[in-house]
Amino acid sequence: MIIAIDFDGTIVEDRYPGIGREKAFAIETLKKLVEEKHQLVLWTVRQGKLLEDAVRFCRERGVEFYAVNRDYPEEEADNNVHYSRKLKVDMFIDDRNLGGLPDWGTIYRMVHNRLTYETLLEEYEEPEVAPSRSGLWSRLFGKS
Repeated sequence: MIIAIDFDGTIVEDRYPGIGREKAFAIETLKKLVEEKHQLVLWTVRQGKLLEDAVRFCRERGVEFYAVNRDYPEEEADNNVHYSRKLKVDMFIDDRNLGGLPDWGTIYRMVHNRLTYETLLEEYEEPEVAPSRSGLWSRLFGKS
């Protein structure tokens, strides 16, 4: 899959324009996804030196991105007749997701097993309890 990943608040704690502490298991998970042949795109609001700092932060920890703030490494507006700021990816991982950012263990499980958010939620739902067949009188006085 091609996966777009935000930086601030997702890979690191949000301290923009500084770089926050690494989120637990973020780098390990990203490295595992690269090993599994997923293409990772860093998709962040950062530009210029701030963007270079984020890329360097990840690179120093062993994470190389397929592309940064674009669909593919060579993409430029003038060499792509279909250029659009909207990425053409299979998945976005971002702390601004509806429902927030799951922990990185859950993210890995979802990507690796191709689980949807709905499937994951179903796993955590409690089974329905069958309604009681006894009437009010029996429940109040203990007689069946």
